[in-house]
Amino acid sequence: MLEHFFCKKVLIKELRRSISPLILNIYDQGYTTHTREIKLILFSFIALILIGAFLLSLPIAHNGQLRFIDALFTSTSAVCVTGLIVKDTPVDFSSFGQFIILLLIQIGGLGYMTAVTFLAVMRGKKIGHRDRLILQESLNYEGMDGLVRFLKIVFSTIFIIEFIGMVILTLRFWVDMPLAQAAWFGIFHAVSAFNNAGFSLFSDNLMHYSGDFIINFTIPALIILGGLGYLVLLELYHYHRGRVLRLSTHTKLVLIMSTILILLGMGLILSLEWDNPKSFGSMDLYQKILAAWFASVNYRTAGFNSIDLSTLSDSNLFFGTFFMMTGGSPGGTAGGIKTTAVALALIGVWYTLRGSTNAHVFRRSISQYQINKAYAFIFIASIYVVLSTIILSEVERLPFLRILFETTSAFGTVGVSTGNGGVLSYSALFSDWGKINIMILMLMGRVGVFAFTVVIVGKAAESRIKYAEGKVII
Repeated sequence: MLEHFFCKKVLIKELRRSISPLILNIYDQGYTTHTREIKLILFSFIALILIGAFLLSLPIAHNGQLRFIDALFTSTSAVCVTGLIVKDTPVDFSSFGQFIILLLIQIGGLGYMTAVTFLAVMRGKKIGHRDRLILQESLNYEGMDGLVRFLKIVFSTIFIIEFIGMVILTLRFWVDMPLAQAAWFGIFHAVSAFNNAGFSLFSDNLMHYSGDFIINFTIPALIILGGLGYLVLLELYHYHRGRVLRLSTHTKLVLIMSTILILLGMGLILSLEWDNPKSFGSMDLYQKILAAWFASVNYRTAGFNSIDLSTLSDSNLFFGTFFMMTGGSPGGTAGGIKTTAVALALIGVWYTLRGSTNAHVFRRSISQYQINKAYAFIFIASIYVVLSTIILSEVERLPFLRILFETTSAFGTVGVSTGNGGVLSYSALFSDWGKINIMILMLMGRVGVFAFTVVIVGKAAESRIKYAEGKVII
């Protein structure tokens, strides 16, 4: 009995040693440190995008004519796991081209440097300190302890979840197509969904399956799991097995915010579209709930759609931009501001309105630095999106709200779009400069606003001078 207790205590201590450093800070991705590693991560994404664009430009990869700017846009969207398209994936790309897109999604979802490091680990090579720093930044991992072990767990988790999703989707698609084709469609959509990419091998995306329960449950489930973050998935697994006695503040915030945002999105979509004859008006209750659920999940993290988003009301499109800006959670495959940053900002606002400086949640104090960082993140992200929207509106001379929806979707690496009037994204109507603008937003959203900004403006030097406090009236 005593020996069993001691072994369990040692196990819990070991798990806490490897897990606790990940979640000591709710939302501190370490962007103010390791600037050199951040640059390497950014440049690795750019290099992967260029390689992908070159491969997609090969005659064997596409059908008909393909301009390099469109190949570059497709590669950027795949690597940044966004899902915006300016070419019809099943029509304009061959099987080889579709495989390249799938490979770019998988590598981009995890991160190029992370994938390369994992291959080195599998070959038995030792990981140096520099590589560990890069891996730490890629995975949003706090500390160095257990980093390689965590990387192996991440890959195992990805394989298991995507495999289960692939089996379910293959069996469902097998009803409508031959087994070999169903298996390919199952693999493609499982990887695309878990990595929150939104690419589909159907020209109408998933509108053909708008009333299918299996598709409308499996795809969102994969999206949610990918958007929660590997740290949360790992902690939930150990908590379920009794190896972690208490969920961290980070995990609790991620789970609560994700649930609230999904339910709130469903409520808004249903209330705003209930009688809209162009969208939900002709649906029965079951179809409305299913469509609202699917759209709400995809609004925040992925680009699948089961209805024509161009039929949605302007108010729905406007509110959708807030969900897309929020995005997923840290350490996962989704982009955006992140659920934890929004949660911290709301906590900070609540305690400021109450006149208190001691913010806390779940009986845990939240530092003012973390709250200020959340404010800064939201402010900087908003500036980028608003400026891009204004520039595109003036250059492209297209409706402002549609452009705002597209730019927000690009920044949040979401991928939903009001469309070009056909099966392509709204970006297909943009000029080459407009497409470049969208590509920059996708890259920014995938790498992270702070990381992107640090690379552009550099890290501020620490000053030992402390000035007298100045009083400013607000």
